[in-house]
Amino acid sequence: MVFLIVILIILAIVILFSIKVVKQAEVYIIERFGKYYKTASAGLNLIVPFVDKVRAVVSLKQQTMDVPPQGVITKDNVTITIDTVVFYQIMDPVKAVYEIESLQKGIGYLAITTIRDIVGKMDLDSTFSSRDSINIQLRQVLDDATDKWGCKIDRVEIKDIKPPVDIRDAMEKQMNAERTKRAAILEAEGKRQADITLAEGKKQSLILEAEADRESSIRRAQGLREAKILEAEGTADAIKKVADAKAKEIELVYSAIKNSNPDENIIAIKSLEAMQEVAKGPANKVFIPFDTSKTLGALGAASDILKKS
Repeated sequence: MVFLIVILIILAIVILFSIKVVKQAEVYIIERFGKYYKTASAGLNLIVPFVDKVRAVVSLKQQTMDVPPQGVITKDNVTITIDTVVFYQIMDPVKAVYEIESLQKGIGYLAITTIRDIVGKMDLDSTFSSRDSINIQLRQVLDDATDKWGCKIDRVEIKDIKPPVDIRDAMEKQMNAERTKRAAILEAEGKRQADITLAEGKKQSLILEAEADRESSIRRAQGLREAKILEAEGTADAIKKVADAKAKEIELVYSAIKNSNPDENIIAIKSLEAMQEVAKGPANKVFIPFDTSKTLGALGAASDILKKS
């Protein structure tokens, strides 16, 4: 009975050591008699106890590794401290276990030497403005170097770049000077723009005022011209009406004279009346008719007629 119990315990231990449950996104590297045998994937796996051994548990998830801050000398002989983080993923677990003793140490040393090589070719200002370029170069170099280790470098990011204290103080002073300079430039530019705007406003005001004066003068001249035209038209119309009245009067007189069949005596009297009216003028003139005898005869006849009447 005791022997049976011992056998059952041994079987339970063998079964316990024979069953390996691998988690998701992990693999087991199995060795048999010290030699690589197989890679156990996620799920339930059976091995031979005391013959097969789990050499390593490898995670297939993306992993991060902080590279210790390193002092790097730039091209212009300034020592700066760079803090870097690497994102990587194991693509071939067998190579990651058997091709290198410690994968993380290998990635760390490669990152340090590559950073020193890249930054050593750049000046201080370029290191601050070229982080993306440094990240890309680092990733390419590390990805090529770690390919034989079954590892893929996804990203490399520079977390921080710290210059020396004196350099940082000088940079802050320079930055403050640049800010003051930009502020002065912006203030001068604003004043210049304001002066230009005021000058443009005055110019537009003068132009509009001149345009208004010109328009007023034009309208005033047009009004005077139209008034003179209307006055001239009124004068011409009055003269025409007077002339028409005179012509009508002459026509009526002529018609009356014609209808009355005047003789020479009446004509002579009318001539004298006309001469009398002319003589009333301011000029001192003497009118002597050409035919004096006829005129005198006409006057005698006219006096006889008047006496009879």
